[in-house]
Amino acid sequence: MDKTLLITRPEYEAPTLYLSKWSEDIIKEAETKGFKVIDLRRDKANKKRVVGTLEKTNAKFVVFNGHGNDAVIYGQDNEAILEMSDTKAVKNKIIYARACRAASILGNNAIASGAISFLGYTEDFIFFRNINNERKPLEDKTAKQFLEPSNYLPISLLKGHTTGEANNRSKNLFRKNIEKLIVAGPTSSDYQTIRGLLWNMQHQVCLGDKSATL
Repeated sequence: MDKTLLITRPEYEAPTLYLSKWSEDIIKEAETKGFKVIDLRRDKANKKRVVGTLEKTNAKFVVFNGHGNDAVIYGQDNEAILEMSDTKAVKNKIIYARACRAASILGNNAIASGAISFLGYTEDFIFFRNINNERKPLEDKTAKQFLEPSNYLPISLLKGHTTGEANNRSKNLFRKNIEKLIVAGPTSSDYQTIRGLLWNMQHQVCLGDKSATL
């Protein structure tokens, strides 16, 4: 499989800024493993650039960050960048979408259109933030509870694990964070995040080929 990663990183408000900054670890891992990285950040995360690049290059691994729904993934300024009709763009791709509900109808449509695997969330992907760290997302320990496990999915793929294994490893990290918070008890400042961590873990799925590797 071609060692190219295409990643979208819109940045136009707090949630997308967080996803973009935390995606830096994914990019670093990809570069360490010898992958060429096509980093579509900010204004580059637009429909023409994303679909055009996917259709014209051999990039096999795609990571989407941003908002989404059952049938659309959004990029910069909430522009739709992947829709049900973009069947050519997903063919022969391994896709991870950190976007709300993208693994629902859109994910299944991608598999039916020839995507190898589609990993993501069948319901909303949620994460809590500490308002005191919003200008420094990577220092936000509350957000880390959510974004580190979700990062671990693409990082596991880059390390050579199968799509199914990567999904399970990510879920196990969510589980470990939950267990730590349960042990810490209600006095922990992040105790209230347990429900969100459990929600993401339960709704994170791997569609298509679970034995595929990069």
